[in-house]
Amino acid sequence: MGRRPKWGRPIDGVLLLNKDTGMTSNDALQKAKRLFFANKAGHTGSLDPLATGVLPLCFGEATKFSQYLLDADKSYSSTFRLGIKTETGDCDGEVVETNDASHISQAMIEEVLPQFRGLIKQIPSMYSALKYQGKPLYKWAREGVTVPRESREVTIYSYEMTAFRANGEHPEVDVEVHCSKGTYIRSLAEDLGALLGVEAHVSRLHRRSAGPFVEADSVSLKTLVDTRGEGEPEQLDHLLLPTDSPVENIPKVTISDEMGDYFRLGQAVMSTEAYRSAKEGGIVRVCMDNGEFLGIAELVEGQLAPKRVVVKRT
Repeated sequence: MGRRPKWGRPIDGVLLLNKDTGMTSNDALQKAKRLFFANKAGHTGSLDPLATGVLPLCFGEATKFSQYLLDADKSYSSTFRLGIKTETGDCDGEVVETNDASHISQAMIEEVLPQFRGLIKQIPSMYSALKYQGKPLYKWAREGVTVPRESREVTIYSYEMTAFRANGEHPEVDVEVHCSKGTYIRSLAEDLGALLGVEAHVSRLHRRSAGPFVEADSVSLKTLVDTRGEGEPEQLDHLLLPTDSPVENIPKVTISDEMGDYFRLGQAVMSTEAYRSAKEGGIVRVCMDNGEFLGIAELVEGQLAPKRVVVKRT
């Protein structure tokens, strides 16, 4: 076997990681990247260090389609602690206000939850990664600066309480949330606490799904370490999902090998089949007859106009 290049292996695919608590998403990405000895990788939207759960990591050519996971719906399991407001909206922040919430009941919470379902508006937390003047909000917050933030519309498809624990002055509420992209669970906790008049913060957060990916199919960093052991990184490759898995919900169109050659060069190709899968201006997933994924295209006047093309490995 020849010497490995210092810059890593050119591998393609998606790793569905189950992130541990206490690490940033970038920390998790870099550890997985080193274990796979991959030369290119990126995550698909960060999870707070407090949070655990589904974090899709894209390798190689799959990074071209990571935006579709950033835009995907997510589902979470979380615990809100009532009567305590923190600087960050979660248990990692300093406590800034405490209240006696012992009078809050399960029935009171059930009564107000419907107000947070459907299309709602949220004001992003100052400790979010959104940028203001090119700098993330959390960096402004750490400098003691509060910047203006406009409310944003998000959709809460479902929001259910699964458990309630009295716990004296600071009851805990377990919830399950299915929401659109851009939803801040910390904001849901804070807004619920504010509506109840007692404040609240997130004490536990676990992502159960991201787009088509679910927790049951994820693997932990420990599993990666144990699987590789002292062996070569190739021993982990079977854990990678296909390059087109981030866009598997997009309609598929098959073209001939000959047309595939033109598509790879960035040229639009004709397709009558595409109109059975998408409308004019719609996006489709393009594959060859043998199933090989070529990329995604926009349907324009009967032609498949390439938008993202997979580079063929030689």
